[in-house]
Amino acid sequence: MEPITLTTDRLVLRPHTPGDAAEVHAACQDPEIQRWIPVPLPYRPEDARAFVAESVPRGWREDSEYNFAVRLGADGPLVATLGVVPRGAHAHEVGYWAVAGHRGNGYMTEALLAVARWAFTEAGCVRLVWRAGVGNTASRAVAEKAGFVVEGVQRAGMEHRDTLRDCWAGALLPSDLGLPSRLAYLPAVSARR
Repeated sequence: MEPITLTTDRLVLRPHTPGDAAEVHAACQDPEIQRWIPVPLPYRPEDARAFVAESVPRGWREDSEYNFAVRLGADGPLVATLGVVPRGAHAHEVGYWAVAGHRGNGYMTEALLAVARWAFTEAGCVRLVWRAGVGNTASRAVAEKAGFVVEGVQRAGMEHRDTLRDCWAGALLPSDLGLPSRLAYLPAVSARR
């Protein structure tokens, strides 16, 4: 897929570029990011450079992962990183982290909604999945504010630092955002709201 840029009222979301390496490196020194996100430890400048200059462009080129740098305006600071990974024919999985000094301002929810709309309308997604380690209440709060329905706990549902952990799992459907889906959906009677 060709890399794209998304905009919201306050944010510009674009693929990371090599110029983002220093900000990504600084952000990933945060103990909360290291606790919940599987970044290398220690997170070195060369890890950030490899991510922004190699992994991000390769993901877009190979349609294997779409990572966005979330900035406060076109020339503003990095406030978050958000990635979308195709998972089979219909689902995509989203993951994100926010820069410590920019948490609590609603940026992550705003970015997540913009990316969800893009995934449903442009990337062929019909079910956007979110997972986070049980206890990552900040990630869960963002997902719920964006409209994700938490569907439960997956036992040993994610690997983190060579350990399987339980995780919360949820999903967002196009209809949750008032968008059409490319596939019809027939919910179970008990699942209807």
